[in-house]
Amino acid sequence: MDDETRTPDAASGAPKPGPRGVSRKAVLRAAMVAGPAAVLMGGTAAGAAPALAREARAGKDGEQRLEPTPTCDDGDDPTPPQTEGPYFKPNSPRRDSIVPPGAPGTRLKVSGFVFGITCRPLANVLLDWWQADAYGQYDNTGYRFRGHQFTGADGSFTLTTLRPGLYPGRTRHLHVKVQAPNQRILTSQLYFPGEPRNQTDPIFDSRLLMNVQQDGSGLVAAFDFVLNVS
Repeated sequence: MDDETRTPDAASGAPKPGPRGVSRKAVLRAAMVAGPAAVLMGGTAAGAAPALAREARAGKDGEQRLEPTPTCDDGDDPTPPQTEGPYFKPNSPRRDSIVPPGAPGTRLKVSGFVFGITCRPLANVLLDWWQADAYGQYDNTGYRFRGHQFTGADGSFTLTTLRPGLYPGRTRHLHVKVQAPNQRILTSQLYFPGEPRNQTDPIFDSRLLMNVQQDGSGLVAAFDFVLNVS
């Protein structure tokens, strides 16, 4: 695939969010991103990143229902071998880091939870990730920047990767397939706040924005998936 950027792009800063009161949701978020500087990398049109599902869940009774994570399928299911592009490949290695040794770029750690629509954390959920490298290129012959993992008993996951580069026609994004045991597969993408191309990418969906913060020379991001299961 053609490259638009020929060198790994560096993270850009943004104003710090205003002060917030201490709450259960703040404690939950802090548990996932402990340590990073509280610098939000952009936001939605309203100036704030989307709320995490764990925040909607906190303090609610058992009748609370969550909105399922939207699909975002841009034709990236398995295709014939002669077709080139940023396509999904089955049988990726199981690993929590998909960074190849020595790969250049900005370190990115993505953490979150997977919930059912009744707010119950889901264990043993498959998350299968793939993305472009820092130059905007996909590895369609091997498994660089590809891998799968499973949520823990508390429904949590953490992925270590690099911030993907840009390529023509798309904003910056991560691909993922999410599947609870014996349930249907959710195919979706995660996006970065503050990206100029979020305004022009026809596939972009603001409901799939991650909460992204600066962490030293790297980034940490949070996103909670909600599967349409009880």
